[in-house]
Amino acid sequence: MLVPNPPPNPDILKSLSTKDDPDAVEGIPIFKTEWIMTHEEHHAAKTLGIGKAIAVLTSGGDAQGMNAAVRAVVRVGIFTGARVFFVHEGYQGLVDGGDHIREATWESVSMMLQLGGTVIGSARCKDFRDREGRLRAAHNLVKRGITNLCVIGGDGSLTGADTFRSEWSDLLSDLQKAGKITAEEATKSSYLNIVGLVGSIDNDFCGTDMTIGTDSALHRIIEIVDAITTTAQRYLALVTSLSCGADWVFIPECPPDDDWEEHLCRRLSETRTRGSRLNIIIVAEGAIDKNGKPITSEDIKNLVVKRLGYDTRVTVLGHVQRGGTPSAFDRILGSRMGVEAVMALLEGTPDTPACVVSLSGNQAVRLPLMECVQVTKDVTKAMDEKKFDEAMKLRGRSFMNNWEVYKLLAHVRPPVSKSGAHTIAVMNVGAPAAGMNAAVRSTVRIGLIQGNRVLVVHDGFEGLAKGQIEEAGWSYVGGWTGQGGSKLGTKRTLPKKSFEQISANITKFNIQGLVIIGGFEAYTGGLELMEGRKQYDELCIPFVVIPATVSNNVPGSDFSIGADTALNTICTTCDRIKQSAAGTKRRVFIIETMGGYCGYLATMAGLAAGADAAYIFEEPFTIRDLQANVEHLVQKMKTTVKRGLVLRNEKCNENYTTDFIFNLYSEEGKGIFDSRKNVLGHMQQGGSPTPFDRNFATKMGAKAMNWMSGKIKESYRNGRIFANTPDSGCVLGMRKRALVFQPVTELKDQTDFEHRIPKEQWWLKLRPILKILAKYEIDLDTSDHAHLEHITRKRSGEAAV
Repeated sequence: MLVPNPPPNPDILKSLSTKDDPDAVEGIPIFKTEWIMTHEEHHAAKTLGIGKAIAVLTSGGDAQGMNAAVRAVVRVGIFTGARVFFVHEGYQGLVDGGDHIREATWESVSMMLQLGGTVIGSARCKDFRDREGRLRAAHNLVKRGITNLCVIGGDGSLTGADTFRSEWSDLLSDLQKAGKITAEEATKSSYLNIVGLVGSIDNDFCGTDMTIGTDSALHRIIEIVDAITTTAQRYLALVTSLSCGADWVFIPECPPDDDWEEHLCRRLSETRTRGSRLNIIIVAEGAIDKNGKPITSEDIKNLVVKRLGYDTRVTVLGHVQRGGTPSAFDRILGSRMGVEAVMALLEGTPDTPACVVSLSGNQAVRLPLMECVQVTKDVTKAMDEKKFDEAMKLRGRSFMNNWEVYKLLAHVRPPVSKSGAHTIAVMNVGAPAAGMNAAVRSTVRIGLIQGNRVLVVHDGFEGLAKGQIEEAGWSYVGGWTGQGGSKLGTKRTLPKKSFEQISANITKFNIQGLVIIGGFEAYTGGLELMEGRKQYDELCIPFVVIPATVSNNVPGSDFSIGADTALNTICTTCDRIKQSAAGTKRRVFIIETMGGYCGYLATMAGLAAGADAAYIFEEPFTIRDLQANVEHLVQKMKTTVKRGLVLRNEKCNENYTTDFIFNLYSEEGKGIFDSRKNVLGHMQQGGSPTPFDRNFATKMGAKAMNWMSGKIKESYRNGRIFANTPDSGCVLGMRKRALVFQPVTELKDQTDFEHRIPKEQWWLKLRPILKILAKYEIDLDTSDHAHLEHITRKRSGEAAV
């Protein structure tokens, strides 16, 4: 039984604003209806689907990650006791019926995760737009006892599903009158539950932070944009411009000023004067000027060639953005959304509106489908009416933030005069992580734009003690966004033993604020600086820690810069290793990942790569668990799937080492399967940063520098900077949806210092999903599943109700 909370007081609702709700998008308050699950239902998921049937289809343009969602829907549906059906070729298959609608098995979705596109096919369907076509589709579902439909596609596909649901009763009545279904069949299929998952590379659906396929499309674009100019979809264009340090981006939602030609040419000339040999201009599909006139890549090429005489090339990516292997992010997103879709379908009632499962920060949410579709349509309407500011707001806070950061970095020129400027130093601490350089670049350039003097420190706290410090100008960090590792150099050395030298150099270089980009050592170094303030007044300057580590173990943040790149490296390696066994059946691979004591990489890579087990420190295991895993693989080898993948976090257990587990599997699997092991090592720290890490790092750097400027002014006393309050030394982290500053001293109680991990970690709640998708018989606690939210857009002068 689902027990809703009492309805909110209307007077309270009237007083709400986007400022009060961290999950709200500006102009689009989100009201939450939370559902409380009784104790008896915590472990009832395994019987939730008994006697029910689910169909899953993909529709519209295909997107990487759709297969992960299909796989999750099938396996979790079967886990709950439901029958699950594939609908091949989208709505066309639903209309045509026959072999287009086939029952799925556990094995039928194996080896799907790493495949791009959609293996069950997607087709645009004119027949479904007519009532006669929907009548045939209803007949096909009723005859198979299917009353739950999961649609993966864009807004057009989801709107069609809602229309289908609203007509359902009338369709059944017509079928019964025509003698095509019996009264009993009509009664059994009296209502249809619809849940949508947004699969689209464009990320143009309002109500979700990211759609399935967007991150993978960004991967494809960035691979090319690192070297050449490109065109892309509007969201893709904007994030790409941040991720590659583009000189200019044209998007439909924000047309350039009337004199944009002059501004563009001036900017390109300035970058060449500063030593740049390459300019990148991103043009989104549908880009226009303020009069609605299209701006094309050819127009821009002709402008640059005519006025500046620069050699200019145009590359249109087109459908290459849809191709390739899905990123780790899209695999995990698709899997999480698929699980949530099944729960939403099976918990549905005749009164439950058709909903779409969305992503808010790192949380899964359910939103009424047509509310999201309406806001999405409102964006198009606002643009048609040339209300571009309104269109930007409707796109959501994330889109707006990306745009504001881009404008700062690409369009605002740093002041020539440094009078009244503050001096802020930037440094890397700990192990290298992809994205560190993007964070440094953003921090330096935002600091310069603010009129500050920015110093860079080489080799972390050790370099700060030795005076390895130099001033950075605009060009100093040119081209850093896409480079891996740490250009400044980074070490694990902590500051405590060098307080005297560090204090002397803070005075010598007149450092008034410190931005520390790094991992757990950056955090503990910050704590030491706070402690050192009691003895050294020079340490009483504001500082902020930006988490950057592949381990993702910094307290105060759900994500760290570099973790996404490491995760994709692991997934790519796992894909290749699994593929190596395509011709050699009955083989199990044991792979060791990095992360110290933090099991984030092992868990998330296990979810993204389809692992059979992932051993981590946070979830203690015994020899009996290892034996159960071996037996599970023995049974798996009896099916059509004759490959196994096991991940082990490097410090999950001091006795059950990678060698031990490999030897155990080898011995127990004799005659049934062969075992192989692979220690990935430091390759997880290398490589070019992913689009996520580049974009995340860029926004974190900008946010940190804005905070720093305000904090320095706040700390100015008696002609000098003196910051000794707890909130003058913070970690900047992502918590659920928001980027928040948290005093390092307040995070001490949330930290397991012995094992260098936070005491609470959000991703541990995803562990049951990994096990269910690997076909383990476990209990699934459904009390933490998504709740229904509503998106309502306030009109001018109206309160949100």
